Amino acid sequence: MFHLPIYLDIAFAILTVILLKAVITRSRQRARYPPGPKGLPIIGNILQMPKEDEWLTFARWGEQYGDIVYLQLLGQPMIILNSAKDAIALLDKRGTIYSDRPMLTMGGDLVGWKDSLGLLSYGPRFREYRRFMAKSIGSKAQMERHLPLVERETTILLKRLLNKPDELLENLRKTAAAIILTLSHGYRVQEDDDPLLEVVHEAIDKFFEASTPGAFLVDVFPLLRYVPAWVPGATFKATAKRWKVTLQKMVDVPHVFVKEQMAKHAEIPSFTSDLLSNEKLAGEKEHDIKWTAASLYSGGSDTTVTAIHTFILTMMLFPDAQKRAQAEVDAVIGAGRLPAFADRASLPYVEAAYKESLRWHAIGPLGLPHRLRQDDVYEGYLLPKDSIIITNIGKYLHDPEIYPNPAEFDPARHLAKDGTEAAPDPRDFVFGFGRRVCPGLHLADASVWIACAMILATFDIREPSQGSAAPTFTSGTVSRPQFKCSIVPRSDKTKDLINAGGA
Repeated sequence: MFHLPIYLDIAFAILTVILLKAVITRSRQRARYPPGPKGLPIIGNILQMPKEDEWLTFARWGEQYGDIVYLQLLGQPMIILNSAKDAIALLDKRGTIYSDRPMLTMGGDLVGWKDSLGLLSYGPRFREYRRFMAKSIGSKAQMERHLPLVERETTILLKRLLNKPDELLENLRKTAAAIILTLSHGYRVQEDDDPLLEVVHEAIDKFFEASTPGAFLVDVFPLLRYVPAWVPGATFKATAKRWKVTLQKMVDVPHVFVKEQMAKHAEIPSFTSDLLSNEKLAGEKEHDIKWTAASLYSGGSDTTVTAIHTFILTMMLFPDAQKRAQAEVDAVIGAGRLPAFADRASLPYVEAAYKESLRWHAIGPLGLPHRLRQDDVYEGYLLPKDSIIITNIGKYLHDPEIYPNPAEFDPARHLAKDGTEAAPDPRDFVFGFGRRVCPGLHLADASVWIACAMILATFDIREPSQGSAAPTFTSGTVSRPQFKCSIVPRSDKTKDLINAGGA
């Protein structure tokens, strides 16, 4: 039977699609690429790309050309987002098409990091990894069961700082690894010369080296990956081969450890043992579990360390802020115990100093790049498919419209007072955007905060007795502070408190 209303509905739907397509086509015809520095034929802007302090150069381009800057590198389009507003509008609100990662030929493909969550292409496997992580650390409520571990390992950090104050960075790295490896694999880190720790640190260091934009020519000319290793200039292939071996050890050794412990019924409950016990290990499921666990510590340990390290730097450089934070700890906690997570809401200035240290120096000034999966039109500009999307987080954290006097270290900006709202939380930028937001953000936040609070309670952070206190900062995916300082127990009572384990 002929149903006119149904056919009218179908015709109307088809007409609507045609009209929408026409509107989109016309808007794209009218749209143009965003402005940016003029490049050269064929190679585009490749010679203008900065080799250090990239975010500052990108911010200057933003002042010259506008918040959205377009570059072209040998035909590869790149979009720099210098405004947090645009990053939120695109990466958060249009996450379906902005959640992919570009392939890093050196770090992702040749070394093998493409299977880690940080570089994994957006798709079913990515969602599976995120599902695994959500079961363990996906919310503040789930994180609560891990807080005793974080507190215990941080009290051990205090002992390390007391006994070896000159090994600050190594002490921080050991503590971060101890927390994450216990959580991920039930692996207890040895105090001295832990073989797994050495592998983990080497693999992560090489990841950041391999993922630094422009560090390897093969990332600019991907076809170079097919050049034989003996050809002059192809030393990157031997380098990638060595780094891949280290990476595979980092992924495989702790996973095998868990399986061996489970076979003996001697495992410490962990992320990996829980999944191996409860998931049906069909197909590549075990591969996914192994790499998700590896992504936990590869994705979070170095950034956590850098955040704590930066906080210590700011306390040295800004002693008035340190004294005020210590006075708050003393008033709330007293001298008989260490701060705990239960005290967090009662330490607003400590919280503010922690937030301001994250804002004052961006530990991941550009984040990891996103990839646009299809053409998009935004603010009248055509953003072409396969564009590499760079979020200039360093710029967001130093935007005077968001944070007045951004060069000034001012924890008070994060405190609401006299009817004035607190400044936007820098963690909203630091942990990434959209569907690529850091899945371990609650663990990282807890680990950094408790370290800051406990260190303030027990140590004075001063300028070094010898040498310059002026810091320098590395460039790349993670910007690490490099400085010397003196870490001194606040009193004999705090020494006793540290040695007693904080009780």
